[in-house]
Amino acid sequence: MQSATIFFQFEADFVESLRCIPMQVRYKLDTCGVKLKLHHWHQLAARERQGLVDLPCETAQEIADYREVLRRLVRDRSGETPKDLAVDANPPWFEESVPETVQEKGRSLSVEIGDRQWLTLTPLQRFALLKLSRPSHENRNFYPALQEFGLV
Repeated sequence: MQSATIFFQFEADFVESLRCIPMQVRYKLDTCGVKLKLHHWHQLAARERQGLVDLPCETAQEIADYREVLRRLVRDRSGETPKDLAVDANPPWFEESVPETVQEKGRSLSVEIGDRQWLTLTPLQRFALLKLSRPSHENRNFYPALQEFGLV
């Protein structure tokens, strides 16, 4: 993932206020292995939320630092310790073929996503499609994401 701050168009209705956790922060959460609940996010000050958006989380040291900063912020604001997430050593957004959940969600919208198209996407775009294709996720943004990423 690039170090630059990236927001997707499908997130435009909430990213200015950061009232929801943007995809790039969710990506970092999966990378560093911390489960951040929305009520924890809401307890953070605006500058702290922006700090989590801007803080890099790519190298082993950055990942460890991000995890520590995040856990400290949540503890300081809520008195709770966020739960750990298992970190996938080979996350599906780095796979060379389209994950089945993304294919199924695409097909449900009459969209076929091929492996060649998948490979043109950034890891963050792939991550977003994976998150938006989960049955448990409110996925009204899946089709707008497909449009934004040039897949339809």
